[in-house]
Amino acid sequence: MGLSGDTLRGKTLFEKVRNDFLGLDTTYENARGELTRRIYMDSTASSLMFRPSAEIVTSFMSHYANTHSKLHHSAFISTAAYDWAHSRILAFVGAPEEIYTCFFAGAGTTAGVNRMARVFRDLRPEKDTAVISIMEHHSNDLPHRKHMQSVIHIPVQGIDDNLMCIDLAKLEDALKAGKGKINYVSITAVSNVTGIINPIHDIARMAHKYGALIMVDGAQSVAHLPTQIFHADDPDATIDALVFSGHKTYTPGSPGVVIARKDHLLGIEPEEVGGGMVERVMEDKYLVKEEFPDREEAGTPNIPGAIALATTIEVLDRIGMDLLMEIEDEIMHFALSEFARLEQVIVYGGTDFENCPRAASISFNIRGLDHGLVAAVLNDYFNIAVRNQCFCAHPYVKEMMSDELKKDFGEIDFGNMSDEFMRKAGMVRASFGMYSTMDDAKVLIAALKDIIENGEAYGKLYEINDQNDYEHIHYKPDHDAIFNIKDALDEYLD
Repeated sequence: MGLSGDTLRGKTLFEKVRNDFLGLDTTYENARGELTRRIYMDSTASSLMFRPSAEIVTSFMSHYANTHSKLHHSAFISTAAYDWAHSRILAFVGAPEEIYTCFFAGAGTTAGVNRMARVFRDLRPEKDTAVISIMEHHSNDLPHRKHMQSVIHIPVQGIDDNLMCIDLAKLEDALKAGKGKINYVSITAVSNVTGIINPIHDIARMAHKYGALIMVDGAQSVAHLPTQIFHADDPDATIDALVFSGHKTYTPGSPGVVIARKDHLLGIEPEEVGGGMVERVMEDKYLVKEEFPDREEAGTPNIPGAIALATTIEVLDRIGMDLLMEIEDEIMHFALSEFARLEQVIVYGGTDFENCPRAASISFNIRGLDHGLVAAVLNDYFNIAVRNQCFCAHPYVKEMMSDELKKDFGEIDFGNMSDEFMRKAGMVRASFGMYSTMDDAKVLIAALKDIIENGEAYGKLYEINDQNDYEHIHYKPDHDAIFNIKDALDEYLD
């Protein structure tokens, strides 16, 4: 059977734009003195910038003005473009405009999660407990600790099998025991550490069954998986609020995004007050707008960032998220199968892609080598940009590394801030984006094989600096000479 017209168009567009990202051709001189292209595998922290979005926004800036007023040409154009950004994102996640609103908040997921935690707290003050999983990023953990009276952390299951998926049975037990007190469940759709995909709609059904709302942290999912938050034929599977980050969706510099049910927001006064969200202000009172998203967006918004993000979303939608997921799955499947052949490598969350689906991220360690050393060697000798340490998910990392760390330190205390403990208590994370290729994965595997074989020799070339990081004894790149703002500005102005 041949490919459908939509799939063919999606493949054609993907091939056209997959290399159209700022920074893909960046080169650095490595420790061997070779000038090589950087292989960017830190997309889970922040993805590269989609060039078409940057160029569209540059074009838009010729017409830039503030929004709301429409009585001059630029104001009309800005308002129309900003309105389009909201509608485009709602359509992308399957959120009907009559039920949901989209508004922008802060610079990432953190602002949105804080905002909605306060909304749910004030909407249902008699329910003072939130439920999250132990695998959450701090952005979807600490806000609930601050804004709710109590937080229940659901553990992972499959520790012996190294699956590390959320324990759904324990989640239901907690919801059942806390019925009447639990306000909401807030869960990541995809772990930023292991890339494990959570069954958010099953979790939504479970939460709603026991009278809880559900918020989803989509920071790691929206750019990699199809997202459908509303289900008319299965209301219990519907998501009450989705939060995600533009800077993880190929649009650094864009704001964070909140998609939430209007009926929840209308129940209380908006969290943020100021210009733009009021109808009238008198000396003794003010009248809040009923219209969305105005009532939720006090102040002058990040108009260019929102338009850039919506432009990226438009392109992703034209390619098709099912197709993008299929392409990324091929790379992930290959990488995990190759990791499984490396006996000296521990992959957290396992390498069984069929039983433990995952997206974008693989976290690992090489036995006998500190995570900081492996990350430094990958950068210095292979120009592979990865991230290391605990990825703002300390409880999850502790859960997965407990047995390893007990061998060196006995009882595990993640409050231990000793230099030695910090060098051991962490992982290396390679993460992929739509610009990642099978060749990139092959280079990573080859590099790991080299490090495994020559780890002792590499170790002798590094020392620990005063930041407790591994630093090459001889290779001392002058990053300030490679790029600094003042020199770039001087060159532009000359």
